[in-house]
Amino acid sequence: MFSKTEVKELAVAWLVLGLCFSVGYIFTGPARFLLFFMVSLIGVGSGFIFHELAHKLVAQKYGYRAEFRLWGTGLIIAFASAVLTMGRFLFAAPGAVHIFAYTRPREQGIISLSGPVSNLVMAGVFYLLAKLTGIPGLIGIVGFQINLWLAAFNLMPIGPLDGRAVMAWNKAVWVLLLAVSWGLLGLTWLGYIL
Repeated sequence: MFSKTEVKELAVAWLVLGLCFSVGYIFTGPARFLLFFMVSLIGVGSGFIFHELAHKLVAQKYGYRAEFRLWGTGLIIAFASAVLTMGRFLFAAPGAVHIFAYTRPREQGIISLSGPVSNLVMAGVFYLLAKLTGIPGLIGIVGFQINLWLAAFNLMPIGPLDGRAVMAWNKAVWVLLLAVSWGLLGLTWLGYIL
């Protein structure tokens, strides 16, 4: 189900994303940096991993060969944007699941939808964790916010993002999930959630 190359590339992307999201803490001392690196690996990394695995597993359910492939340029851009802004802004596109066959619009729409839906589910799990105190609560807050952002961003109908294929397949589903993800994210930013 997973090739050695795919596992290695997922691991590299996961570790680099964890580093990128914690780079702002690099000068706050080793203990604090390590804490935020671990929080990022769990909160951010799980959202990324589950998003990509959802695409892969749904594509395989339809009988397609699908594997995650690292995008080196995307990793460099992510790392550079994190370092240059000390973690305040990050553009991350470390790779994607590639399907090695032509897919019909309905199948492609459902495969594309699976990633953002997995992020919304993960946001719900992290929301419950955010109600705890200490490190588990911190992981919950980070995971909740990042997973909402991943869902909302990936549902935009531009370029290779998931929203384009979802909208082409079913506009009503696309509008509903886009509204839910951006609505929840907006309420979080305004302080109504968490």
